[in-house]
Amino acid sequence: MLRFLTAGESHGQALVAMVEGLPAGLPVDQDALARDLRRRQLGYGRGRRMQIETDTAEILSGVRKGHTLGSPVAMLIRTRDWKNWQQTMHVGSEAPADATGARRAPVTRPRPGHADLAGAPKYDREDMRDILERASARETAARVAAGALARQFLAALDIHIVSHVFTLGPVSVPDPLAVTYDQIAAIDDDAALHCVDEVLQQQMIEAIDAARAAGDTLGGAFEVVVRGLPPGLGSYVQWDRKLDGRLAQAVMSIPAIKAVGIGKGVGVASVPGSQVHDEIVLPAGDDESRAMGVARPTNRAGGLEGGVTNGEDLRLSGYMKPISTLMKPLRSVDLQTMQESPAAIERSDVCAVPAAAVVAEAMVAFVLADAVLERFGADTLDDIRAAMQRADARVQQRFHPAPAGA
Repeated sequence: MLRFLTAGESHGQALVAMVEGLPAGLPVDQDALARDLRRRQLGYGRGRRMQIETDTAEILSGVRKGHTLGSPVAMLIRTRDWKNWQQTMHVGSEAPADATGARRAPVTRPRPGHADLAGAPKYDREDMRDILERASARETAARVAAGALARQFLAALDIHIVSHVFTLGPVSVPDPLAVTYDQIAAIDDDAALHCVDEVLQQQMIEAIDAARAAGDTLGGAFEVVVRGLPPGLGSYVQWDRKLDGRLAQAVMSIPAIKAVGIGKGVGVASVPGSQVHDEIVLPAGDDESRAMGVARPTNRAGGLEGGVTNGEDLRLSGYMKPISTLMKPLRSVDLQTMQESPAAIERSDVCAVPAAAVVAEAMVAFVLADAVLERFGADTLDDIRAAMQRADARVQQRFHPAPAGA
C-alpha cells in the first residue's frame, strides 16, 4: 500500500510530506522533483506569494546514494515567508523575544467559499487563521513533492503524465478529447496558462486581466492525460477498488475542485450511447504494438471501463471554482461582533488553474502508483518490473497467439 501524509500551515515554518510504500531501488531525481514544485508555482494570474517562495524539498530519510530504501521517505519544504509571520504563527504560547514580522489581528470575517466559517465551529476556534492556514492551497506543495516520487516510480515503468488547461472563465478549447498526448507534452513549462491553443490562451490572459481589474477571480478546467498504463489496474469487484472512484476522490480533494470527469465526463449525459461508447476494432495493418490486440477509434471512456484500465490513455478532467479571496470582497458577518461586514482579504491569486493541474498530476500519479503496486506489488523496483513483464507476456499470448505449427 502506498500512502502519504502532509503537515504544515501556509505561513508556518515549513511543510512536511511523509511517503510510505515506495519500493526499494527507485532512482530519485531531485532535479525532476524541483521541476514539479516549480511548475506548481507558475501560471498567469498567480499572486505575490509565488514571487516570495521558491519551493525546494529536502529529503530527510528513505533515500541513500540516490535510491529509495523501501522505508518511509520524509521531505521538508521550508517557508521563506516565515520571517514575516513569526509574531503571528509562533508555536509557543508567547512569541519569542526575537520573533520577526507583524503581529496580525485575528481573522473574524469568513470568506464565502472558503473553509473559514465551516471550520471555526468544527474545531472551536475564535481566530479563523487557525482554519485558513491549514485549509490553504499552500499545502499542495507537499502533495506535489509526494506525487513527484510516485511520478518517478511510474516513469521507471514507462508510464507518463501530462496536463493542459482547456477552460478558463469564459474561454474554452472546443473539444478537449481531440487534444493528443503529444500535443500536451509539447507545451513549454513556462507557457502562461498551459493551453495548447495559443490564440485561446491569449483570450484567457485577457479574461484574467479583466477579472483582476474588477477585483474578482476566475476558475476553469484542466485535463490530466496518462500514457503507458497496463490494462487491468483497479477492479470492479468492490466499490472502493474502482479506479475511477479512487481517482475522482483524489482530485476532488484538491482545494477549489468542484467536479471531476473521466473521458467525455459530464458530456455523456446529453448524447446517445452510440456517441459515448468506444467501438472495439482490429488494429489497422500490421500494428502489433497494442497489448490488448484491439484498437479503439475513440477514447470517450477515458481509458477506464468498469473501474479498470483498458489499455488506452487515461484522461481525467478537473473543474476548479474561482478562488475565494476577492480583492473586492463579498458580504460576510464579523463573528466577533455579529455585524455584517465585508469578507476578510488574504493575499491570493486571481487564477490558479494551471497550478491545480500540476497538483492533479501529482494526485493522479499517487493513485496510479498505488494501483500498480496493488496489482504487481513487490518490495523492489526490479521485481515489480518483472511482474509487469510476466503479465504483459500473458496478454500478448492471449491476443497475439503464435501461428499454428510454429
